[in-house]
Amino acid sequence: MEQLEFFDVPSPCIGVCQVNNRGYCKGCFRSREERFNWLTFTPAQRRDVIRLCQDRKRRVLAAARKKQLELELAQQDNPPQDSLPL
Repeated sequence: MEQLEFFDVPSPCIGVCQVNNRGYCKGCFRSREERFNWLTFTPAQRRDVIRLCQDRKRRVLAAARKKQLELELAQQDNPPQDSLPL
């Protein structure tokens, strides 16, 4: 038996409608299918999509943090040439 729904599940769209290299929206992290079919999804399907979007966002942010850390470490290991003492 499915739980009664008292509130509509709102779209996660934030108005940034651009696709990343993996095919997900850069704003809400939904796939093309998820964006186009949002209005036909049941509330349970919508909640599942939102959970998937949150997972995707976490992975993207973690990858960006890792890349930034690697860049900072590389800069520490290889200081700019003009900052070396003569």
